Amino acid sequence: MTIFEDVESEVRSYCRNWPVVFDTAKGAELWDVDGNRYLDFFAGAGALNYGHNPEPLKKKLIEYLTRDGITHGLDMYTTAKGEFLDTFRDKILAPRNLDYKVQFPGPTGANAVESALKLARKITGKEAMVNFTNAFHGMTLGALSVTGNSMKRGGAGIPLVHSTPMPFDNYFDGKVPDFLWFERVLSDSGSSLNDPAAVIVETVQGEGGINPARIEWLQGLADLCKRHDILLIVDDVQMGVGRTGPFFSFETAGIEPDIVTISKSISGYGLPMALVLIKPEHDVWGPGEHNGTFRGHNPAFVTGTEAIHRFWSDDTLERDVIRKGERVEEAFNRIVADTTTTELTAKGRGLARGLQFAHHEQAAKVCSAAFERGLLMETSGPDSEVMKILAPLTITDDELDEGLAVVAECVKTVTSGA
Repeated sequence: MTIFEDVESEVRSYCRNWPVVFDTAKGAELWDVDGNRYLDFFAGAGALNYGHNPEPLKKKLIEYLTRDGITHGLDMYTTAKGEFLDTFRDKILAPRNLDYKVQFPGPTGANAVESALKLARKITGKEAMVNFTNAFHGMTLGALSVTGNSMKRGGAGIPLVHSTPMPFDNYFDGKVPDFLWFERVLSDSGSSLNDPAAVIVETVQGEGGINPARIEWLQGLADLCKRHDILLIVDDVQMGVGRTGPFFSFETAGIEPDIVTISKSISGYGLPMALVLIKPEHDVWGPGEHNGTFRGHNPAFVTGTEAIHRFWSDDTLERDVIRKGERVEEAFNRIVADTTTTELTAKGRGLARGLQFAHHEQAAKVCSAAFERGLLMETSGPDSEVMKILAPLTITDDELDEGLAVVAECVKTVTSGA
């Protein structure tokens, strides 16, 4: 591994917690160069919702590359893009009665967020944004300006302005009515709050600590935005594409955001791809006003199209994710009940789940102990106090049970001081 230490930047992070050289992967499993197997409760930070190298998608990708299909096309019309748009409209938007135009920004979640923020400012003519405590929206300057984590914000090197944080759901442990402060500063001419162009929100905060917003909170936020003529942006980069059950994480709340950002698992294969969904009346972009060299990554269109056909032609996957999520919740509740030496809190929705540790350092120790036993997990939260799992949605029940047994063993070992 000296080549990585000698040549690669010090900015590398995940490899420091998992110091092996990975070589192959399939489904919910990876193998290193020495043949050791690892069960994946990480799934590329949510970019591999269908697991590693799903066979039907791999077949379509190989066929496309073998026939010399267009790989790089900027925003030119291609057959791969046309097929993706047809499929996305017919299988995703139409059944949900959603009417959105589809923008292809640069192929990352952060670029989708940058696009959404720029567009909201262009639509409204206003500069200010409202974000939420413990939010995470990306590492570029605009995305960082609406991100909560102080360490990540500090990396910007300049003041991050034009955004005001508001309390996310349950930030005050239920002791303060929803949107009390937000409503007050909006209506008070002496509050100094700049008139917001938009609010940006995650329905479940992933990097912020697996914090799910209640359905009624999301509905209240949508109503507030409508009453005050503020655009609502839902960042579904990590929690979309089935992570919470439905394709879009906001579906259960019955709301229709003005703008939605999608990335990570939209290609279905871990290939870079991102979308910005825009209500038609808000699609005020001029040609090339937001562009990017790799906004037309056609191999990702190919695998993304096949993923929708395979997994979203009916509600089988959605129901399975909800069922598996309940299985994880039951296991986590048992762990919480069985742990008497420290306070634990089970959190999450669907297959985005976490255990929050009162002794923050124990979360990282549990993840380290899990790695030693062949299980990949990461931490999240402002103090890395949450042990987070984002298993592939297609993980088998046996694999899920295997991983949960390892989690229980590691929690017991770490919290008992064994």
